[in-house]
Amino acid sequence: MSFLGKWLILFGFILILLGLIFVFMDKIPFLGKLPGDIRIERKNFIFYFPLTTSILLSLILTIIINIILRLRK
Repeated sequence: MSFLGKWLILFGFILILLGLIFVFMDKIPFLGKLPGDIRIERKNFIFYFPLTTSILLSLILTIIINIILRLRK
């Protein structure tokens, strides 16, 4: 049961972080407006795909996770 409790606490912490990110996402000026983000606007249609932002966030998260895993060993 101790193992399940630790996972539930971790999952809750991750949900809180995601919630904070969504609340303050508009305050980050460059997020979603980088060169390479695809935005197509038509009369009744808007398509938006943040390609560069996704790659940048993936790279940052990979570095953070690798640092955390190396410190745990």
